[in-house]
Amino acid sequence: MSSPLDIEKLRAYAIPQATDDYDPRDAIIYALGVGTGLDPATDEIDLLYERRLQVLPTMALVLGSPGFWPMDPSCGLDWINILLGEQRLTLFQPLDPAGTLVGETAVTDIADKGAGKSALVRAVKTLRTLSGTLVAEATETWVLRGAGGFGGARALPGEVLPLLPDRAPDLIMTLPTSVTQAAIYRLSGDRNPLHIDADTANRAGFSRPILHGLSTLGVAARAIIHALCNGNSARLTELSARFTAPLYPGAVLKTEIWDNGGGNIAFRCRSVETNDIVVDSGHATLDAFAATGVTA
Repeated sequence: MSSPLDIEKLRAYAIPQATDDYDPRDAIIYALGVGTGLDPATDEIDLLYERRLQVLPTMALVLGSPGFWPMDPSCGLDWINILLGEQRLTLFQPLDPAGTLVGETAVTDIADKGAGKSALVRAVKTLRTLSGTLVAEATETWVLRGAGGFGGARALPGEVLPLLPDRAPDLIMTLPTSVTQAAIYRLSGDRNPLHIDADTANRAGFSRPILHGLSTLGVAARAIIHALCNGNSARLTELSARFTAPLYPGAVLKTEIWDNGGGNIAFRCRSVETNDIVVDSGHATLDAFAATGVTA
């Protein structure tokens, strides 16, 4: 059982800055790590071939990231009991197929759900060019199981994710994942052994390694891009969602989509095999005029 979070140790921890020099090879590896190319009925060649390469906007979640920094003992976190609760992403410009980006990450908010219950930790990453231009901002909320009881606010500040529309979805897109998807996704930077090592997964309470939540979110992003953007990934400029259940590599993901007009999209994702909702309260914003980056 986890001990209460050492809030002062966490506050004092300096999350390392991360600089990423990336190229089309990295963008293609990322695309493979979110299941690109697995469905022969879905044309995704522009995500996998450098001739007209598009970069998935969700790659901003791994660029400029210091990796799974909670594994550093000096931060005071019991990393085995951390789960991703929510993720938000805003793109201020499309990602280029190659470049250098600098990520700075900081813990901004902490909440205590009570003794024996969870703690919540919110961290924000800004992603900038070397000249300082803001490219993206990513906000994630972690659930630290059993780490409550240190005292403090019971809830994180800010707006909660809105409810989904009370009607049937307008569109449904079903996409497969692969049994090796978590192993590929790890190559983009998140080396948490929960997603590759059976013993770690068992210690965390799972029957086997689970797919990264952000890989699942990348599959959902692809579904939205193909359902509503005619394959133009640059149109997806905002994405937010809550993670509600694990998805195992090899499962099929069904993304239910509501088009509310004006580029305002709502979505959720289910495992086809179990019908469990694995991603909920999803929202996205589409830019009708975004151009697609192309390489020669």
